[in-house]
Amino acid sequence: MKKIIDKHFEEHLLVIQSISDTDKEKILNIASIISDSLKSGGTIFWCGNGGSCSDSQHLAGELIGRFKKERIPLRSIALSSDTAVLTCIANDYGYESVYSRQIEGLGKRNDVLIGITTSGKSMNIINALKQAASMEIKTIGFLGGNGGEVKDLCDESILIPSYSTARIQEMHITVGHIICELVELQLNL
Repeated sequence: MKKIIDKHFEEHLLVIQSISDTDKEKILNIASIISDSLKSGGTIFWCGNGGSCSDSQHLAGELIGRFKKERIPLRSIALSSDTAVLTCIANDYGYESVYSRQIEGLGKRNDVLIGITTSGKSMNIINALKQAASMEIKTIGFLGGNGGEVKDLCDESILIPSYSTARIQEMHITVGHIICELVELQLNL
């Protein structure tokens, strides 16, 4: 049993050590994109499925609530939070439209959409990113593996170099927390 624990810790450390200086520059750039949007009155939208859905809600909460210090709330919404909206759209338009329909209705130029996906193959994330791009909304991907189709749809992305869903999700939260701290610093809050 201890070997299983050791294996998970070792895998986690290997993924952390594989984050390159280029990845760190991308993290800084993502934080700047988010900060610039918030400075101009934009909203940060988040979306994901399963564990990535939970991550999107978690990170949206870090911005609208607070991360490290008391400050004003920042405009941040997880598109998975309203079950009535999700089920209405899924019922009437299909699950592949649950996020794109919301972006179409709520989004505006200078907003940011962050799609979190370990595979990069989720049609509802792909459709949301395409909708956002058509509206001149900046798009960011928190990705894993080879990034899938989503990689080519994002203005900026962070690609976790792993094919383990658990390791990718752990790093998405780590990167998300770093970005939240950088945003607070960049906004001077």
